[in-house]
Amino acid sequence: MYNYQPYLSLFINIPLSSFCVENILIKEIKFLILKIVKLLCDLLRKIIWLQNSRKGGENVTVLEVKHLKKSFGSIRAVQDINFSVNSGEIFTIIGPNGAGKTTTLEMVEGLVTPDAGEITFGNLSWEKNGNEIKKKIGVQPQSGAMFDLLTPEENLNLFASFYDKARSTHEILELVNLVDHRKNQVKKLSGGQRQRLAIGLAMISDPDIIFLDEPTTGLDPQARRNIWDIILQLKELGKTTILTTHYMEEAEKLSDRVCIVDHGKVVTLDTPSSLIEKLTKEREVRLTFLDGDQASGEADAFVKTLKSVTKTEREGSSLKLWTTKPEDTLVELFGFTKEKNYQVEQVSIREMSLEDVFIAYTGKEWRD
Repeated sequence: MYNYQPYLSLFINIPLSSFCVENILIKEIKFLILKIVKLLCDLLRKIIWLQNSRKGGENVTVLEVKHLKKSFGSIRAVQDINFSVNSGEIFTIIGPNGAGKTTTLEMVEGLVTPDAGEITFGNLSWEKNGNEIKKKIGVQPQSGAMFDLLTPEENLNLFASFYDKARSTHEILELVNLVDHRKNQVKKLSGGQRQRLAIGLAMISDPDIIFLDEPTTGLDPQARRNIWDIILQLKELGKTTILTTHYMEEAEKLSDRVCIVDHGKVVTLDTPSSLIEKLTKEREVRLTFLDGDQASGEADAFVKTLKSVTKTEREGSSLKLWTTKPEDTLVELFGFTKEKNYQVEQVSIREMSLEDVFIAYTGKEWRD
């Protein structure tokens, strides 16, 4: 064997007789091999998913719900729910309290038996293939089932023991950013950390489809965005995520498609941008005048003569108007104010949002 010890002694200031150089190198090589194998496995997983998702086109349906119905006594919680979910997408269900979204989710997850309708995961159904479906899905409920006196690492190891196939605990801890807290008892974790652990527990079986039921409720803005990052990472891993939320901004930023449910029915379903565009092409323009009520009153009368303006509201020195051509409207309005020598203190154009869509379809203000 080549004698490398004299060269190694240049870098290590301990007597070479105190350890076995060969054993150290073997351990390092083993560690590197394991790391390379892990990276290759992750890469292979992504390649397999990409190949599967491309079979038969981009929109591979992984979940289909048809004519779902459920009543509790005289209360018809779900009247006729229909939707399908595509592979790899973030599909969000939103609706007012009592709309039927939680009951729908519980039926899809196999926790509640529907009175009527069909739920299929590809060619699998709960009636015939319940055990197979359980291996394909992961569920993060509103109330997480975890053991407060155990650590995140111990909780994950325990849940991993329930499955034939499971991801490594360390990999999940890295995914949900809890490596530094892996030895702390769950009862000592913050709300955001507990929610991240709940998502980790849903991921431990390496499911294809993950159900996240209001994962950011009650969290501060920073903790909420940490959850968003995890959801987007799941998408990068090729996972299909079915999300419910009470936050319009969350649904708009994360979702590939949004399903609005009210009175036990789907009232609309599309991409966030398409839903907003379908709502209206109008934009709200707000102006405040330094010259007070007179300026806003005359400006109000002027813009009502413009064909592009559909509605106006005036309060004191402030004027709100809705127009299908905001830029053209402002050009004409500023021409008018210049002619009258009125000064505009503030002006803004408000874009429509998913919250506007929600209120338009449900007729209710958003409630937590």
